[in-house]
Amino acid sequence: MSNTLKLGLPAGSLQDATAELFRKAGYKVTFASRSYYPAIDDPEIHCTLIRAQEMARYVRDGSLDCGLTGLDWVVENDAQGAVTELAELVFSKVSRRPVRWVLAVPNDSPIHGPKDLQGKRIATEVVNITRKWLASHGVTANVEFSWGATEVKPPRLADAIVEVTETGSSLRANNLRIVADILTSTTRFIANPAAAADPWKRRKMDDLVMMLKGAMAAEGRVGLMMNVRKTDLTAVLAELPALQKPTISGLSDPDWVDVMTIIAEDTVRTLVPKLKAAGACGIVEYPLNKIID
Repeated sequence: MSNTLKLGLPAGSLQDATAELFRKAGYKVTFASRSYYPAIDDPEIHCTLIRAQEMARYVRDGSLDCGLTGLDWVVENDAQGAVTELAELVFSKVSRRPVRWVLAVPNDSPIHGPKDLQGKRIATEVVNITRKWLASHGVTANVEFSWGATEVKPPRLADAIVEVTETGSSLRANNLRIVADILTSTTRFIANPAAAADPWKRRKMDDLVMMLKGAMAAEGRVGLMMNVRKTDLTAVLAELPALQKPTISGLSDPDWVDVMTIIAEDTVRTLVPKLKAAGACGIVEYPLNKIID
């Protein structure tokens, strides 16, 4: 195998979030208009822009060595046993939370559970996932593929829909209520099994995954460093989060130490005054790009 990694990046709703994650991981990805081959500042990686819905299929058949897509699309393409999952990367177009595929109906619908769907028409983009879920409940229904604008189809064009949501706001805006959760999905880094077995490509993929996960781990966190008199050290450490293990280093003055730790950024405004009151001084907050375990 050649020393070029064929990487699939998701087009559409995940494109901007993926590019931002790669930037934080240290990779500059540039999208040119009307081009499906983004540039990346790593000559050993060749990127292709592919819809997340199709990513698992192209990774499975070897057209791509690896790619990022949702677990939902891996399941929808029946590719769970045919691709190698290297990492779960919890991010989406809106947040750092999983997305949910839910069964939704109009607020005044008589449908309140799976059994009420017998013989009904359901519109969705995930036909296979929906049919499997219905079968698990012993229900037969007419599941139709939806090309978009799925939320507006009930009740005139469908009795129910299976749609993806993060916050539920779009469903509520269309007077729909959730009846059941079908699948919870997060972004996955998947690889073709043959590519994953190639030593060079596997090392390249593992390095990429490490940097991506490191960038995600650093989100919402900052570093703090401060000088503390040894006589105040116990009081200062008592104010730090219990799960943190700060680094304590000696200074040129034997009566003082330097304390460094990582904390959640949203706790800084309440924690720093407490540290100051406990005896810390010279407190410096600094941003983090990556945290590699």
